[in-house]
Amino acid sequence: MSEHVIVTDDGGIRTIRMNRPDKKNALTHAMYARLTDALAGAGRDEAIRCVVIAGTPGAFTAGNDLQDFLAIATSEEGMARPVGDFLPALVTCQKPLVAAVSGIAVGIGTTMLFHCDHVVASREARFVTPFTSLGLVPEAASSLIAPRMMGHARAFSLLVMGRPLDAAQARDAGLVNTVVAPEEVDYEAMKAAREIAALPPGAVAASRRLLRGAPDELMARIDEEAELFKVRLKSPEARAAFEAFLSKGR
Repeated sequence: MSEHVIVTDDGGIRTIRMNRPDKKNALTHAMYARLTDALAGAGRDEAIRCVVIAGTPGAFTAGNDLQDFLAIATSEEGMARPVGDFLPALVTCQKPLVAAVSGIAVGIGTTMLFHCDHVVASREARFVTPFTSLGLVPEAASSLIAPRMMGHARAFSLLVMGRPLDAAQARDAGLVNTVVAPEEVDYEAMKAAREIAALPPGAVAASRRLLRGAPDELMARIDEEAELFKVRLKSPEARAAFEAFLSKGR
């Protein structure tokens, strides 16, 4: 629902806040659609100079909503369109992206950070990508970006073994810029966003394009991951993992 993603504009900064705290901001299809629209709209609005993606105290996002995820697993389509639309919007967003990570960042909550330009995390933040434990594969081009950013060994530990990173480890790995107290996350993220917004926008945009390179390679990897993800969703390993997960709640 739209109230689960709150979008506000102030002084050239668009804040996109995931706001479903009772579910630790687990992402539904409607939330993905709202996130996509907010990112695309920021790109079209010349008044917006920076975008902040945030969660709520204790949770950036717990990743995909389980019910939506199970619906995907039992459908014939594989990755649902709202998810498939969000990843290109994230990759091709024309405005600098700042993330304010308070608490847990699971799955897409971690992999979307590879596309952010500046990440502020709480000391209590925890980053985990439990893809293979669910019989799946990484997404959001994380299989390409993570080894380049943090080296193969760290990327394998995070994306394949599913070992979590705490905030300090994430900073050491290059995923996080700044680690602060939980109550300071939003303030520090907005401080960074205002600093970016105050710079000449044309110079920022050109410099950002040079740093990030053409998005074609990332989009090709996202497509490759999505195809494998679709296949893996139908695998006996994935079905067994889903059933085991559900049985824990019974």
